[in-house]
Amino acid sequence: MITKRIQTATRLSIATMSLAAVALALVAAPAAGAAGLRNCVDVTGPQSGRAGCYEDVWADGAQYRMTFSNTRFTGATPKELDPFYVLAPQTDKPQGAPPNTFPHDHVVRAVPRQNHGQYSVQMQGFFVLCSGQGIVSGACVPSWTSIGGPDPLPFAQTVNGQPLTSTEAIEAAADAGNLALINLGPGAVIVGAVTGN
Repeated sequence: MITKRIQTATRLSIATMSLAAVALALVAAPAAGAAGLRNCVDVTGPQSGRAGCYEDVWADGAQYRMTFSNTRFTGATPKELDPFYVLAPQTDKPQGAPPNTFPHDHVVRAVPRQNHGQYSVQMQGFFVLCSGQGIVSGACVPSWTSIGGPDPLPFAQTVNGQPLTSTEAIEAAADAGNLALINLGPGAVIVGAVTGN
C-alpha cells in the first residue's frame, strides 16, 4: 500500500515536471521575423523563451492552430479554467514531438463560432491517461510513453475504439472510469489563442 502511494506520488511529480517541459516547448521560439511564427516543436536550445510559437490542437474532432505567448500566466485565476488536455498522438504525426518533449497531442474546448475562432484563453494542463479499469477492460488503448521518469505512463490513444479529439469524448470516458485526468497544478496554466485551422 505504501509502495503504491510512493509510486503514485512519484509519477504525479514526474507528470508535473513533464507538463512544465511541454509548456516550455509551447512558449519557446525565436523572435518572429518575416517568416512568421515557428512551430514550437522546431525550436530548440538558446532560442527558447524569446517569442511566441504555435502548435496544432484538436477541438471537436478538427485540428486548429494555437499560438502561445512568450510568457507563462502567473496571476490568480478568478474561476476554474478550461482544460488543455495532453494525450497520446491521435494520428501518425504528433502535434508535439521530440526534440523538445515526448510525442503527444492536445485537445481544447470547441472554438466559438461567434468570433470566428479567434479568442484568447488561459487553460489548465491535464494529462489524459488510461485508468486501471480502462486498461484491464480493454476499453482504453494506452501508448506507454516515457516522460523522463523511471516508468512510462499510459497516455490514452482511444477509448472503445473511438479517437479522443474532443473534450466531450475525453470527459465522457473519464466519467465512465476509463480515463484518469491528472491536473498538473498551478504551474501548468497555459496562455494561448486558437487562430485558425
